[in-house]
Amino acid sequence: MSASTPLRTTLIGVVLATTALIPLQGTALAAQSGTTGTATTDSSVTGIEDATALALARSLADPAWNRQVRTATLAADSVDLGALTGDATSAAGRRLAPEVVRANQGVAAAKGLTDEAGSLLRLGLADASIKVRLASGTAPLVAAAPSDDASTFTAYDSRGTAHELSVNAVPERPVYLVDIDGAKAVAEGLKVVDEALRAKGLNAPAPAAGVSTLAATTGIDTTRINSVRISDVKEPAIKGDAEIFTLVTGFGKDGKPRVDTVEMPYLNKAATTYYPNQVLVNWSNYKYNMADAVMMEDDGDTNYQSLAKAIVAVLLTITDQGAYIPLADAVLNAIPTSWWTDDPDYVDSWYTLAKTTSGTRNGAAGNGWMNVSPYHVSEL
Repeated sequence: MSASTPLRTTLIGVVLATTALIPLQGTALAAQSGTTGTATTDSSVTGIEDATALALARSLADPAWNRQVRTATLAADSVDLGALTGDATSAAGRRLAPEVVRANQGVAAAKGLTDEAGSLLRLGLADASIKVRLASGTAPLVAAAPSDDASTFTAYDSRGTAHELSVNAVPERPVYLVDIDGAKAVAEGLKVVDEALRAKGLNAPAPAAGVSTLAATTGIDTTRINSVRISDVKEPAIKGDAEIFTLVTGFGKDGKPRVDTVEMPYLNKAATTYYPNQVLVNWSNYKYNMADAVMMEDDGDTNYQSLAKAIVAVLLTITDQGAYIPLADAVLNAIPTSWWTDDPDYVDSWYTLAKTTSGTRNGAAGNGWMNVSPYHVSEL
């Protein structure tokens, strides 16, 4: 990612517990251009995507299956790969179906998600402009979605031959990209984070009595995002939409550090202003009239169980000293430095948001801004 050097040097990694991952047999390493793809075992999301891309590419040697895949991808921006292979009418597609099932299981495990995540792998074109070439019958290549640090990526043809392509140029041949359903992964991942935080009392619901009685009877005070814009969403254009989420931090009513997760599925393009009117902070959850917000982007290999463990491990060491303490730095420090490559990228952060904060606030990293305002949610 393109975080500044001073920011990088302030980040202190914590040791994460080893996460058990389901290996996908036959995962392919990126092969040299012009050679035949070879397989090995790699249980990372990137490795699973690459193995799936190679298997799918070889399966397209079957003309009937090739036509079914082409028809599906021309009809939509992306399709559920599990559903596509599950509905296959050709022999090649049916043979591929169980491999895709195992791949989806491997992705869920690699991302620290539960079995409820379901099908996560999707298939789409690398660029909408190449639909015409695909429709005309040009033989396609298949690739795993490239990482945001890559300048090239490997695509396979139906013989399994690898071709090295640039991420900055529209490919001459149609290229199918095997990628993750990012919005679904973030939604399921934040459920995992919320559960881990809740188990340690770090985002428990505010009490309905005592100091919260008034709020419970008259509604709640919140901070609402009127508009937001990010200069760099930490995602290469060829990979498609970004998957943004925000961690709101402060001290809860019980005096413990608190983290609330906020999905932002609409915020997926750089240099685009969005007007979500989304609640960012629910002040009834917080003890002090201050909160911080850390915005991040899921880059595929994010393991939400590990992310939750890292955050919990750091926040449990912080105690309420009777005054507001910025917790955004603690959250950033909890993320190992190795994760600042193709894992949850730091996008920007906002410090000392108050209940009365109004207007446009620039992010601390200078990568974006939010226009916010107080918003009272009345009880029905």
